[in-house]
Amino acid sequence: GRFGVGFSAVLAVTDEPAVLSRSGGVRWSLGEARALVESVPELGDELRRRDGHLPLLRLPFAAEGEPPAGFETVVVLPLRDAAAQDLTRRLLDEVDDALLLTLPGLHELEIEHEDGSVRRLTRSTAEETPDGPQQVLVTDREQAFRWQIVSRSGTLAPELLADRTTEERHRPYWSVTWAVPVDERGEPQRPRTAPVVHAPTPSDEQLDLPALLIASFPLDSTRRHIAPGPLSDFLVTQAADAYAELVRSRGASLSSLRLVPAPLGPGGELDGRLRRAVLDRLPEVPFLPGVEDPELALRPRDSVLLEGADASIVRALGEVLPGLLPAGLERRQEPRTLGVRRVPLAETVDLLANLDREPQWWRNLYGALAGADPEALGALPVPLVDGRTVTGPRRVLVPSGDGDVSAEDLALLGLRLAHPDAAHPLLEKLGAGLATPAAVLDTPEVRAAVAASADLEDEQEAEDLAEAVLRLVRAAGIGPGEYPWLARLALPEDEDGEPTPAGELVLPGSPLAAVVREEDAVFLDEDWVERWGADVLRAVGVAHGFTLLRAEEAVLDTDDLERFDPTAPVDHALGGEPTALLDEAPDGLADWAEEVTEPHLSDDFPVPLVAAELVAVRDLDLVADDAWPQALALLAAPPLRDAVVTPVRLRLPDGGTAEVLPYAAWWLRDHPVLDGRRPAGLRASGADPLLRGLYDEARTTLDETFLHALGVRTTLAALLAEPDGADDVLYRLTDPERPVSHRQLHGIYTALADVELERIALPEDVRALPPLDPATHRRPAHTEIVDVADAVIADAPDLVQLLDAFPLITVAPEKAAALAERLHVSLASEIAGGRVLSEGTVHRVPEVVRELVPGCPEFYEEHEELLVVGPDGEEAAVDWRWDPDSPAPVLEEDTEGGLEPDEFAAPVPFGALHAATPEGLAAGLAWAAGQWHRRFEVLALLGDPDRAYELSAARDFE
Repeated sequence: GRFGVGFSAVLAVTDEPAVLSRSGGVRWSLGEARALVESVPELGDELRRRDGHLPLLRLPFAAEGEPPAGFETVVVLPLRDAAAQDLTRRLLDEVDDALLLTLPGLHELEIEHEDGSVRRLTRSTAEETPDGPQQVLVTDREQAFRWQIVSRSGTLAPELLADRTTEERHRPYWSVTWAVPVDERGEPQRPRTAPVVHAPTPSDEQLDLPALLIASFPLDSTRRHIAPGPLSDFLVTQAADAYAELVRSRGASLSSLRLVPAPLGPGGELDGRLRRAVLDRLPEVPFLPGVEDPELALRPRDSVLLEGADASIVRALGEVLPGLLPAGLERRQEPRTLGVRRVPLAETVDLLANLDREPQWWRNLYGALAGADPEALGALPVPLVDGRTVTGPRRVLVPSGDGDVSAEDLALLGLRLAHPDAAHPLLEKLGAGLATPAAVLDTPEVRAAVAASADLEDEQEAEDLAEAVLRLVRAAGIGPGEYPWLARLALPEDEDGEPTPAGELVLPGSPLAAVVREEDAVFLDEDWVERWGADVLRAVGVAHGFTLLRAEEAVLDTDDLERFDPTAPVDHALGGEPTALLDEAPDGLADWAEEVTEPHLSDDFPVPLVAAELVAVRDLDLVADDAWPQALALLAAPPLRDAVVTPVRLRLPDGGTAEVLPYAAWWLRDHPVLDGRRPAGLRASGADPLLRGLYDEARTTLDETFLHALGVRTTLAALLAEPDGADDVLYRLTDPERPVSHRQLHGIYTALADVELERIALPEDVRALPPLDPATHRRPAHTEIVDVADAVIADAPDLVQLLDAFPLITVAPEKAAALAERLHVSLASEIAGGRVLSEGTVHRVPEVVRELVPGCPEFYEEHEELLVVGPDGEEAAVDWRWDPDSPAPVLEEDTEGGLEPDEFAAPVPFGALHAATPEGLAAGLAWAAGQWHRRFEVLALLGDPDRAYELSAARDFE
């Protein structure tokens, strides 16, 4: 033995080793050797220099004895002590396959334990495989372990041994052996030997590579570590080459990836050097199996790993992607360590574009790719029915086999149809559409073809395109408005056949055709109506009735309302420049927007207002004058009705909202659509009687809601609720041609008093009751128009007696002040005077009257002739006067006897009541009590107190 396998190792456990053979024996003895040395005085100094250590094996003695039967040689090691026994037991227990692999000449080893048991290890050569590594079978306790071995050896160059011992220089040989255990399938397993370098016996050099290394590395003086130097460097190179040969000799096998060491390990310097050297060589070693030919070994540097692909995808792409490795290796570290090229599935798909394969091959590929990430397959080639191959399924249609659109029509529309033999559900998953009529209509190509149809110079080409689209529409069975953009499909008009967008054409025989002016409307060619039918043509936007326009979040910028596109999405339908008559805004839309938004604009927020939803009706300006009854009937029915009757909701800059008149109602109000008259000047049949005379009656059967939206007057309240309603009423009141009765005028003024002050413009003239006729002592039954400065508003009935010469405006008394403020007309209480000049007699109001009219004055002053100051400052006689600014008269001597005050009685109003007649007294008591309607009851009771019960009982039915 040599290099750590020497016989001197036995001295660790014994002081008297012996070797016996058939021809003799030799032994050593520490005790005898020490005695001999001590007997030679000259050796004393040397022994002391060695601290008493003797070179035991240099002094052999003859030994007697023979080996046991069956053996030629026996080594006898008498164990020194218990510690030596423990060490020997441990060393024997640690014996493993490495000993038999290190000493190839050793074929069998038996270890007899103290308990009599025997452990037997054997080595034999297993059956060799062609071009494969050497296989060694090691058995231990009847369990077999298979090892694959690659060995190299040779003679060392002298310069490699220059720094080594003389003994080593005399034996200039080197050897390297790699051994890896494998299972019954030949797949590498982790060695069960100690993870150290064997040089050739185990050293203390840690080695974490997945194989056993036995090499003739030089050892340092401790005999436990590898000595650095040229020889070690040489053997590292040889070991790395041998390792690469071991991997190569195993052939194409994914299990060889287990032999690829990690870039970093827990070992020391030698482990790191070996690891780096091995990893430098393995990328050039062919050992990886390819998908196309698993028996052909590929070098890692020539291999490709497909990311994001399962086994079926890899198998499908194996024949078109050279060097492709099997699936399932993406997450393993070994391919990364070896530098295997990793290709994303999307990049691989891009490489397929130039392949020329049959459609069935592509279908099989699609089936394999069905489970892959769709994002990686966007550029997947698709073979077409016309023989071409296109990149990406998104613009391709797949035959469905059920009512598909013809290939000819698809070609006319610029669409691509996949080959039937290549059709697969994956194409639909990746964005391909079915070649059904409904799916074809949803393609951008059809939409683009429709949009460009009006620009085609070749009329035959335009007609062919139109017919292809109409066949689609008929087959899909769609209804009007489902595809608004179809209104741009060019169809021939009736006069000269010029292609015109369908949305600009009127369908002959339709309700719209019956109401428009023929000279202004453009009709569809009647031959096309016969060929395709009204339903198909209506579905592409040919006008059957009025066109309904709709926009959401519409910015009402009056400078940008020239376009209102019925074919655009509702959030982009309004604004911009029109491209054709089809998307021009309806007549007067900007004027409407300016009128309805102006009252709501704010100087603090100078921005256009926004309509949450704007619904308008187009082509109102095409209606013939004599066709408005039919046109209004169309507009009064859904779905057009909402565009007329539903207010538009505006979003205001301050966050609030406001409702305004819709466009269609605004337009209709200003045009003679009802018997040649504007709706805003008419009233509905059976409307509010207060409007009679002010507005002419509209002779129509339209419902009241619709008429109100048109501006036809239905009630005074609804009229005054409109922004300009109050001004319109005041304007018509000053029209001398319009008769207004006394009671009608009273009701109108009472309602006007409730209108917001800022909504009424100050009038110059008003309608009032004429002055008193001296001949009849009555005011005439008619009303007249007077200057506001001449009129007086009657705010108290007792003052009317003083205003015979004034035009009088009557109104509910509690609203007189409000009306005066709105009309700038004087109140009677401001100009009539009314200060009492005469003196009368104070009387108590009869108890029965006070019971009948609670809250009336308790006392009044009776005058023979009641004189007051008149409007001109002169005396004037009146029947009664209620002075709310003067205290009530006091009865100096109550001859009628007082009554106990009633704490539950109604409070008596402050003021003084003067009367000259019973009628005047009755009126004054009722007015002062705030019960003007009781004045005739009071008069009856004053004339006949016995009627108190009768009058009180009658109130049971009020």
